[in-house]
Amino acid sequence: MPSAADLLENAAVLSLPMRTRFRGITTRELMVFRGPTGWGEFGPFVEYDDEESAPWLAAGIEAAYLGPPPALRDRVPVNATVPAVPASEVAGILARYPGAQTAKVKVAEPGQTLDDDVARVAATRAVLGRVRVDANGKWSVPQAITALRAIGDLEYAEQPCATVEELAEVRRAVDVPIAADESIRKAADPMRVVAAGAADVAVLKVAPLGGMRAVLALAAEIGMPVVVSSALDSAVGIAAGVAAAAALPELDLACGLGTGTLFERDVTEPFRPVDGHLTPRWIAPDDLAPEGPAILADEVRRRWWFERLERCHHVLAERGHRIG
Repeated sequence: MPSAADLLENAAVLSLPMRTRFRGITTRELMVFRGPTGWGEFGPFVEYDDEESAPWLAAGIEAAYLGPPPALRDRVPVNATVPAVPASEVAGILARYPGAQTAKVKVAEPGQTLDDDVARVAATRAVLGRVRVDANGKWSVPQAITALRAIGDLEYAEQPCATVEELAEVRRAVDVPIAADESIRKAADPMRVVAAGAADVAVLKVAPLGGMRAVLALAAEIGMPVVVSSALDSAVGIAAGVAAAAALPELDLACGLGTGTLFERDVTEPFRPVDGHLTPRWIAPDDLAPEGPAILADEVRRRWWFERLERCHHVLAERGHRIG
């Protein structure tokens, strides 16, 4: 594993402005660093502690020092992503995803109502017939059951409640398929969702799971349909997500990797869907030179992220981590 000093020698801290508030933020902070096979991203959300953030660093190191796994397909289908916006704004957002056949709609936003969710989903369904929703675990079991019955036909509901046991209870009560995200990537044992009969679909994210190859290994073990999704990544992280999805033996559902459209400006040419698909593209060592006041974070934030990387590198070293 490269040293922290090696990583920081070729690192930049970025502050990416967003078009729409998403996941409670309007600016996405993260790091990128260069290695022999390309660029890696280190972007755990700022509220995550070092133990939870360490796999994000492992994923970035894998990308920069090992590169992508062999691809089995040359295109990856992606869903449109609709933030928790008023229903009147939905059509404009969906226009950023030409050819998409599926939309994921954020629901259960703090300060909003079920009526807001129902209206947003209805506006999305009027444009795209296939809709999935994501509650990020914010509903209680009774709220989830009520909401899913009110919203109606869905491809699936992603993480309607926080715990595995709650997911299983909701799954038994509604006809809507249930997808697990946080219950997999934040769990000490990702296979608990299988043992509990808590989900029909696994949403896997490269960064929080520790890398592309970790996603492929878990997908092989988990025994249910897989959706590879973004953790609000820059183009560097999206490249790793698309590479993982392109390497899956089976991919029957659209992936949540079209989130580059949420940024006003990315670190390099963003991944833009064409005919509802993304094409794998690796960001080589010489392909990226992050610069400019709209991208680079200030010195205070730069130091915060450098120190965070050093701490997470120590966590990986204590675990005996090896690349890949």
